[in-house]
Amino acid sequence: MNVTDIIAELTWRGLLNQVTDEQIGKFLLEKPRVLYAGFDPTADSLHVGHLVAIMNLRRFQKAGHRPIALIGGATGMIGDPSGKSEERKLLTAESVAQNVLGIKKQMARFLDFDDRNGAILVNNLDWMGAFSYLDFLRDVGKHFPVNVMLTKDSVRSRLERDDAGLSYTEFSYMLLQSYDFVCLNRNYGCEVQIGGSDQWGNITAGIDLARRMSGTQLYGLTCKLLLKSDGKKMGKSESGAVWLDPDRTSPYQFYQYWVNVDDADIANVLRFFSDLPEAETNELLAAHEQDRSKRLPQKQVAMELTRLVHGQDGLAVAEKATNIFFGAEISELSDAQLSAIFADVPSAETNQATLDAGLSLIDALTLTGLAKTKSDARRTVQQGGAYINNRPISELDYQITRADLASETSIVLRSGKKRYALLRVL
Repeated sequence: MNVTDIIAELTWRGLLNQVTDEQIGKFLLEKPRVLYAGFDPTADSLHVGHLVAIMNLRRFQKAGHRPIALIGGATGMIGDPSGKSEERKLLTAESVAQNVLGIKKQMARFLDFDDRNGAILVNNLDWMGAFSYLDFLRDVGKHFPVNVMLTKDSVRSRLERDDAGLSYTEFSYMLLQSYDFVCLNRNYGCEVQIGGSDQWGNITAGIDLARRMSGTQLYGLTCKLLLKSDGKKMGKSESGAVWLDPDRTSPYQFYQYWVNVDDADIANVLRFFSDLPEAETNELLAAHEQDRSKRLPQKQVAMELTRLVHGQDGLAVAEKATNIFFGAEISELSDAQLSAIFADVPSAETNQATLDAGLSLIDALTLTGLAKTKSDARRTVQQGGAYINNRPISELDYQITRADLASETSIVLRSGKKRYALLRVL
C-alpha cells in the first residue's frame, strides 16, 4: 500500500508539535509503519478531549499506516500525572474492565478494524497483568534510570509544587507506559508513538527504554492539545464534559457544542477535526470572515463529527432538533430526544385520563406556566402566539388529544417566538 505525507498534513493543520527525530517524515514515507496512541479508561466513554488523538490515528490510517489503539487497562488503574496538579482517584479492576468495554465500541466509529492490515485494539493489562512486582523490577526497572525520570516535565512540575506531591504509584506510570512501547514493538512491529504535547516525557522515556533493552530505534511525535483562545482545554460544556456516548451527551447536544464554538477558536477546530483538504478549508474560513453570522465552519465540523460519532441517524436527529428552534414542526421524536433538546425548559405533568376527558389549550398553557392566567392564555391564542409542537393554533376552544403527542409521552407547547414548555402525559 502506498503512503502519503502525513507529516505535511499534520503541519498544515497546525497539529504537529514535536518530533523525536527530524527524519521521521522520511521514515514514514518509506513504507507503511505501525504506530500507536494510548487511552486510559477513566470512564466508560471517551470524550471530546480524546478526539485529537483518535482523529490523528484515523489520519495515519488513511495515509497508509497501521494504527494501534491501546486501552490502558493496567495504566488506567494508576493514573497519568502528566498535566495534572493532583493525584487521580484510583479505579477498581471491575470499573476499569467495564470502561474498557465501553471504549472498545466507540473506537470502531473512527478506525477500520476489518481489513487484514487494519487497526488493532489492545489492552496493556494483557501483558502487565502477568507480571509480578519483583519480575517487573528485575526485567524492566533495571533499564530505567531514575535521574531520567526526574528530568521529565510531568514529574518535575509535580515535585516542585509545595501543595501537591507525587506518589510512588504515579511516579511509576512512566515506566509502565514506556514498557507498553517496548511490548508493542516486540509483538506488532510498532515503531511510532503519537500523543498530545503533554505526553512528550512519556514518549521519549519509552524510546529510551527500547534502546536500552534491545537497541531498537523507535520514533515519537506529539500533536498540539485542543485549547480555546483563553488557553483552557476544549471539551467542556455548561453541563460538564462533552462525551461520545449518546447516553451521556445526546447527538443534539454534541452537534450544538460544535455549532456554538467561538469564532476565535473555529479555525483550529476546523483544521483539527474536519476531513476537508487544505484548499477547501481555507476557502471556508475566508467565507466565514466575510459573513460570520452563517457559522459555516462551525456547521461543517458539527456535521462531520456528529455523523462520525453518532452515525447518519444521529446526525439527522441532531439537525432535526436544531431546525425545531427555527420553527420546524415537531414530530416523531422519542422522549429521550425531546428531553435532550428541551432540557432547560419548564415542564408540567398531566395524565392520560385528563387528556381523554378533554384538556384545552388554554388550560395547558396555564398548567405549564406559559401563561399566568387563563385570560393571559386566551390573549396569547388570539394574538397568534400559541403553538403546539411548533404548529400555530388559533382556536380558543382547541382540545389537546393523543394526536398532539410529539413523542411517546410529551407535547411541546410554545408561547411567542422562544418560550417553550413540555407537557408530559403520564
